[in-house]
Amino acid sequence: MAYVVTEPCIKCKYTDCVEVCPVDCFREGANFLVIDPDECIDCTLCVPECPVNAIYAEDEVPDDQRDFIALNAELAAVWPPILEQKEALPDAETWREVSDKRGQLQR
Repeated sequence: MAYVVTEPCIKCKYTDCVEVCPVDCFREGANFLVIDPDECIDCTLCVPECPVNAIYAEDEVPDDQRDFIALNAELAAVWPPILEQKEALPDAETWREVSDKRGQLQR
């Protein structure tokens, strides 16, 4: 079972999770991160590091976010790995509490 990045990450892209990942399973898009389900070892280290609570175990993803399981797998296949922590997006704090951000996702 892999971990999954969900909607709260969109337009924030905090990368605290990347710093603690022992297997470099995160992939980076313009305004969102995903986890490669084939690389994730289910270590849980990333979960408490996410300041917007966007990371869930696959079997614990909220019902309204279940589509992010397939989205993580799809985008992980085409996005490049992110191997070190970077600054969050410049307007991350503005977007941090916004819900319903799916339309903002840049593929």
